[in-house]
Amino acid sequence: MFHETVMRPSPTRRRMLEMFAFAALATTPARAARRLRLAALGDSLTAGYGLPRADGFAARLEKALRAEGRDVEVIDAGVSGDTTDMGLARLDWSVPADADAVIVELGANDALRGLPPAEARRNLDEIVARLTARGQKVLIAGMIAPRNLGEAYGRAFDPIFAEIAEKHGALLYPFFLEGVALHPELTLPDGLHPNAAGVEVIVRGILPKVRELLARLAP
Repeated sequence: MFHETVMRPSPTRRRMLEMFAFAALATTPARAARRLRLAALGDSLTAGYGLPRADGFAARLEKALRAEGRDVEVIDAGVSGDTTDMGLARLDWSVPADADAVIVELGANDALRGLPPAEARRNLDEIVARLTARGQKVLIAGMIAPRNLGEAYGRAFDPIFAEIAEKHGALLYPFFLEGVALHPELTLPDGLHPNAAGVEVIVRGILPKVRELLARLAP
């Protein structure tokens, strides 16, 4: 009866095999982290009205994030003149389904046109609800009604953003134009839209909240 002979590597050969295996693992490149996609759904304030594309909000925010070593693409989903109902109407094709997170900056044109605050509330609520249902994290950028519309309008309009954020567990940046509104040196001649320097102020102001938004994404 024949017995099969099992050849076992010598201790020296075994050690060499282990070293080669370790070297192979060490030189295998790790899987690159996926680039995050952040959409800015808004109006002329995010669309960079009157500015070169490179000076717009999306481009400047992306530049700021990459300067911190973050691999983030910021998608410009802003359309000048949009009200909340217009943003809602184009939501599905403006904000990619594979976007990881969304900044919602809408409502300024509703106030400028004196549209009923209840309509803005309903539209924003639907926008945030649909984004949340998609699994996308949301940062709401608030707005303040022009004071010439009267105290009653302001009382109805101004709290909308904070209340919707609380309802849906979204993040809130209370006033998108913080540090820019009423500063003529930071706006275009129309006194409404930020110039390039104004966009930089906006980006610096909102950046901590954007970091918090990105921190909410699953690793």
